[in-house]
Amino acid sequence: MENTNNNKLTRRQFIRNGTIAAAGLGSVLTTTTPARPNNENKKQESGSPKMPKRKLGKTGVEVPCLGLGTMFNLIDSQVVLRNTIKLGVKYWDTAHNYAGGNSELGIGTFLARNPEVRKDLFLATKASGARTVADVEKRLQTSLQRLNTKYIDLYYAPHGATDPGQFTNELKQWAESAKKRKLIRFFGFTTHKNMANCLAAAAKLDWIDAIMTSYNFRLMQDDQLMDAIEACHKAGIAIIAMKTTGRTTIKRFKLKIETEADKKLVKNFIQQGFSPEQAAIKLVLQDKRISAAPVQMENVAVLTKNVAAVLDKTKLTQTDMDIFKEYAHATCTGYCAGCAHICDSALPDTPYVSDIMRYLMYYNSYGDRDRARELFVQIPGNVRNKLLTMNYSRAEARCPQNLPIGRLVAEAVNKLA
Repeated sequence: MENTNNNKLTRRQFIRNGTIAAAGLGSVLTTTTPARPNNENKKQESGSPKMPKRKLGKTGVEVPCLGLGTMFNLIDSQVVLRNTIKLGVKYWDTAHNYAGGNSELGIGTFLARNPEVRKDLFLATKASGARTVADVEKRLQTSLQRLNTKYIDLYYAPHGATDPGQFTNELKQWAESAKKRKLIRFFGFTTHKNMANCLAAAAKLDWIDAIMTSYNFRLMQDDQLMDAIEACHKAGIAIIAMKTTGRTTIKRFKLKIETEADKKLVKNFIQQGFSPEQAAIKLVLQDKRISAAPVQMENVAVLTKNVAAVLDKTKLTQTDMDIFKEYAHATCTGYCAGCAHICDSALPDTPYVSDIMRYLMYYNSYGDRDRARELFVQIPGNVRNKLLTMNYSRAEARCPQNLPIGRLVAEAVNKLA
């Protein structure tokens, strides 16, 4: 694609403004995509933007490559749902516990008012907190009722797998039953802890349709995870990427220049007309093994910016990828890569360190303070009571990211307790 000065100016203005009307998205994109024949332009003007679709593993269906992550209260955010339909983001990802149930309830409210939308919508949810197959069934029935739908397109259980031992024959039989009852179309699990082990084990199973895993420019440096993703891809298991912007426990991942690494990252992508967040999403989706990336977009401004970035045909270069790699290494001490088995083995009496790092990320980087506190208090009281007296030196010595674990745990206790 030709990269003209006018093209760059339009992108820079778009990023600085921070918001554009959904109806005006087409005018932005016409500067970043090749001209189309008149009849195709008219067709696009009369409908929603054509969000690219990708195969969902071996299922035989295709899904929009950009999805809406909904870890927020959708009862009060119906305008976001309306605009995702206008912009072609017809893949919604929610969970039983998101926003205390108000994420699913918000979607259900929208579908009750707009029932015609359901046939074109790919809807995924998760069995949050389920410990048994009976729990999974109960969560599913609750989600169906909340969402005001007769079926879920993709159902995840466990929601947050940490060990391959969770993929039991009993769970397999339940998934097959749910499909036969036409309550779900496809089945999988999510993981952001010990991801490589979970994915490698799933690649050997024949009943997993999709896996949602943390995946971003930081985790791309993990050879073991990349091998596991490749194994799943070859097995026909769809990979759904989450945590795509690689936010840290330390600070927000945004246009905030603090170090030389920040300066280089920001300068490189602003010159091309992208924010680092937009570039990070493009980088993930440039990996064709990724079926889709549901991204949390709590307002129309963020939604339209991310849609514009995905529809833009600019490909990131090897230089861009190298800059992301350099940035990942320069800032790794603020990012927990989810390799919990390492810190768990160093701290057998406190097997919650990686969880605490994730909750702190929700607080510091996502700004989701209530959710961070809600999750933190679910850690057993006998563990929380000794967090400030533990010696974390062994875990810090083994941490591949060189995280200052003791300091971060103390920060978490101060903010979340």
